[in-house]
Amino acid sequence: MDDRGRLTAPGSLVHGAVLAPEGGGPAQPPGGGDLAGLAAEYGLRPSSARPGLFAYIRQVWGRRHFIVAYATARNVSMYTEARLGQLWQVLTPLLNSAVYYLVFGILFQQNRGIYHYTAYLVTGVFIFSFTERSIVTGSTVMRANIALIRALHFPRACLPLAYVMVEFQQLLVSMLVLFPIVLITGEPLTWYWLLLVPVLLLQATFNMGAALIMARLGAGAQDFSQLIPFLTRIWRYFCGVMYSIASLPASLPEWAKDVLSLNPAAVYISLTRYAIMASQREFAPGAKPYNAAACALFTKTKNPPLQAYCHPIVTTNELWLAGLGWAIVTLVVGALFFWQAETRYGRG
Repeated sequence: MDDRGRLTAPGSLVHGAVLAPEGGGPAQPPGGGDLAGLAAEYGLRPSSARPGLFAYIRQVWGRRHFIVAYATARNVSMYTEARLGQLWQVLTPLLNSAVYYLVFGILFQQNRGIYHYTAYLVTGVFIFSFTERSIVTGSTVMRANIALIRALHFPRACLPLAYVMVEFQQLLVSMLVLFPIVLITGEPLTWYWLLLVPVLLLQATFNMGAALIMARLGAGAQDFSQLIPFLTRIWRYFCGVMYSIASLPASLPEWAKDVLSLNPAAVYISLTRYAIMASQREFAPGAKPYNAAACALFTKTKNPPLQAYCHPIVTTNELWLAGLGWAIVTLVVGALFFWQAETRYGRG
């Protein structure tokens, strides 16, 4: 300590020049300019500032390998403590399908009017579960990874996208069980199965947009994350997972059937069934020229072949357009909505 009561480091010049101002005022940058002006002069900006939208998208794309690796690691570690391990990825939707078959196929006889109801039901459960889990996990992802967000600087959108990738990988595993079930029930293997590739890509795109929306909403209010599973459970019963929308009572207004058929989950379920189930292509409403007598008989007897003579609720082309529209619009809206709050994630 020098003779004026100031601490000095070893080897310092006690009687040398004082760098800090004597009056205790703030140190001035070289040249006497203000700090903000100096930062602007050298192109510096706050590290936490939100980048432009296109720059942000480039940053996310640049971390695509991290997203895939992170998703794969989570898939491997997710069931490490369970005896059956990753078999639960398949067992969970299969057990759900068994419950729905007991309730809707046997007790409520919703299998009337549907050929190969087992394949029909399992397909609906697997496809809807992909969207359901993507939305539910997306609503909790920001709070669940708060420590990672605060520790590292990266585009926060990587997290919800990685969790959708987790669910997509699980869906691909479940397909190894779905395909044999469909074939065993009597559906043939045809070239139409190749349509499953664009269908799943469109659904994954929709799920990414929905997960981004849910991630921002869930980050702002924890109560919202608690509500999402309840809402998706209700949604499940309006998507034709366990029943045929075309077989609903004639007393139901046509606009209501249109809404049920064109909601996003129902669209991707219908397109998947169209791809892997020949019976859904052959006996779908509108598959044959309209015949009022045959259609009326179907309404009374629920004989599947007669349904082909009824007017379609929505055509296959309309389903493809709806699937494409839902995917693009949801992803664009989700990316914009999530990006606008980029600097607020991690604040708790």
